[in-house]
Amino acid sequence: MKTVWVKTVPWSKEIAMAAIECGADALWIEPGKTQEVKKMGLIQTVAEDGDLKLGFDVVEKEIREKKDEEEIITLSLSKKVVVRDGDWKIIPLENLLSRTNNLFVEIDGVKEGQTALSVLEKGVDGVVINNPDPNSVRHIIKALKEKGERFDLVSAKVRRIEPLGLGDRVCIDTCSSMNLGEGMLVGNSSQALFLVHSESVENPFVNTRPFRVNAGPVHAYIRLTHGQTKYLSEVRSGDQALVVNFEGKSYPAVVGRAKVEKRPLVLLEAEEKGQNISVILQNAETITLTQPDGKALSLVDLKEGSEVLVYREGAGRHFGVKIDETIVER
Repeated sequence: MKTVWVKTVPWSKEIAMAAIECGADALWIEPGKTQEVKKMGLIQTVAEDGDLKLGFDVVEKEIREKKDEEEIITLSLSKKVVVRDGDWKIIPLENLLSRTNNLFVEIDGVKEGQTALSVLEKGVDGVVINNPDPNSVRHIIKALKEKGERFDLVSAKVRRIEPLGLGDRVCIDTCSSMNLGEGMLVGNSSQALFLVHSESVENPFVNTRPFRVNAGPVHAYIRLTHGQTKYLSEVRSGDQALVVNFEGKSYPAVVGRAKVEKRPLVLLEAEEKGQNISVILQNAETITLTQPDGKALSLVDLKEGSEVLVYREGAGRHFGVKIDETIVER
């Protein structure tokens, strides 16, 4: 999920409220307005006296000629650089993105934002919406925020299920209600994550809890937003978990709590293209994985040959960030 800021210079209370209501990440304002913004809601401010200070944390720069690119690259090493106005086109933006990060682009419409966020299949780190119409601001934020990461999920065949002893299991309770076919990506290795289904499935044992994914033990990896993973033991209230459905579409969900309890565990081993992959889960009938058609499949109904959805990643991870390094996890 990319960062979306809204600029309201000159000041407009209506624009500020639209930004806060729709979940903008920061509000760009005139000096002296930060306290007024803080009374309206919790949101970062960008200003000479804001949370992010203009000229120090954030700078603006136009691309008019080649030397401007070099200056932007230098500035981006220590600051967020907002590329604005001028006659910039896709090519200079591609040149910058191939060499640096910390780039933002000022936009006034959805198409501009979608283009900037997808250049070189990488996109800028964020956009600054500069549009005087509150309804347009709402529309742009929603359109850009709803565009989530896509995952190429593949089918893996179950080969073995083995009960284990007790372990510390983590339930991820979110501030969102998940639907059928949705869950989270969890696994023993970041290179093989299983789509563990949410507790949105009716069963005779407990009430549904569509806000929850019973994810697995504390050592397991879980996929978060911004391409990162965490150990389940590290997930905290306020984190942005990633909800993924059986078609590979995703959206962020705020973690309300991560609940750790001692529970009996089970090892599930599967095979995908001749490679063995695994996940450890709580040993309970309410724990479900996701089939290729989106239906939930309980652990008690799994058998050799059952097909479940997984996400495979070639690179390894270091502190949750993807790296090009040979890592073997068994």
